[in-house]
Amino acid sequence: MEYRNQITDSIYYIGVNDRTKQLFEGSWSLPYGVSYNSYLLVGEQVVLIDGVEIGTAEHHLDKIKSIIGDRPIDYLIVDHMEPDHSGSIGLLRTLYPEMKVVGNAKTFGMLDSYFAPIPQEQRVVVSEKEPLEIGGFTFHFVMAPMVHWPEVMFTYESSNNVLFTADAFGTFGTLNGAFIDRDMNLDLYYEEMYRYYACIVGKFGMFVQKALAKYSSLGLSPQYICPTHGPVWTEHGFPKALAIYDQLSKYDTSCGAVILYGSMYGHTEQMAEAVAQGLAQSGIKEIVVHNVSTADPSHMLRDIFKYRALIVGAPTYCNSLFSPMRDILNKVALREVKHRIIGYFGSCTWAGQSIKIMPEILEKLAFEQVTDPVEIKGAATPEQLAQGRDLGAAIAQRLLELYR
Repeated sequence: MEYRNQITDSIYYIGVNDRTKQLFEGSWSLPYGVSYNSYLLVGEQVVLIDGVEIGTAEHHLDKIKSIIGDRPIDYLIVDHMEPDHSGSIGLLRTLYPEMKVVGNAKTFGMLDSYFAPIPQEQRVVVSEKEPLEIGGFTFHFVMAPMVHWPEVMFTYESSNNVLFTADAFGTFGTLNGAFIDRDMNLDLYYEEMYRYYACIVGKFGMFVQKALAKYSSLGLSPQYICPTHGPVWTEHGFPKALAIYDQLSKYDTSCGAVILYGSMYGHTEQMAEAVAQGLAQSGIKEIVVHNVSTADPSHMLRDIFKYRALIVGAPTYCNSLFSPMRDILNKVALREVKHRIIGYFGSCTWAGQSIKIMPEILEKLAFEQVTDPVEIKGAATPEQLAQGRDLGAAIAQRLLELYR
């Protein structure tokens, strides 16, 4: 059947869904899959914006050929070089050997490291200074470094008033039939946007803010915003997507708490329950509790990016920190999360190290610690569980002060 997913009269959505990959980047779960979005512009010449992951390239090519038949692709614009978008470039160059490749100076450095060198006469190096005219289309380029790779750029096609944003405003989740936001229920995609941002873009909030400021300064009101993952955005859904990215990149939060705990035999878990009770009894309604041994790391990071308070507790293990807790705290530290309230609790049998190591991992983040840690040896006594509730209450009091 002929494939005709049109965005405008001359722009086609030719993305593909991946429901097979279990871990994105080998790290992040994909319970709802992921889309690799690509766009074909057909006028006097044919322009492709971004490729796809190599394992989905055959389906991608079928879509291209169903639209242009035997016509060649004249230009490939590479907004982002990560292999889930550039993986098919080698194949595309084999099938369309005369195709010119458009990118910025950093793009070509990466292209040369992944693929056979592109002849100089087929390289079109662009910057923000000059638009590029191709076959009736006018492209303007906006550099967006570290959102979330150094070569990333946005491409604005002015004759159609469409902005292509690479991974910015992307989400996890396949596109199930519809691809434009107004034609689908967006609840899942907004929730997956939090998870996508926390896992993929979370370290680079400062750069996201710079890109958003640059976008705002251009005074554009694009009819369509086309990321490389998730829905094509319009005025229907984009304001909320923009607000989510703005909130997360400023490390703004809601009034709530995330408790992460590790427990081998249930004693630290008891303390986590006591802390949660102290929060709830003091008026905090948004409380999320994760067992670090069983919880999905992407869910833990998502919630840490959502809520102001983080409370962590784990046992000492081999005179060190329980390793699942070390793993997730390292992920938090790597993302340089800011502006959080922190609390600690721990357990041991003879040498208490966890209560010392957890703050060391998070030290550079300069979180606000509002009360002393709580540590138990062996099983918690009623008095120690009361201390856990007091820890939760102290965190709650500080939250309520901040969100009055």
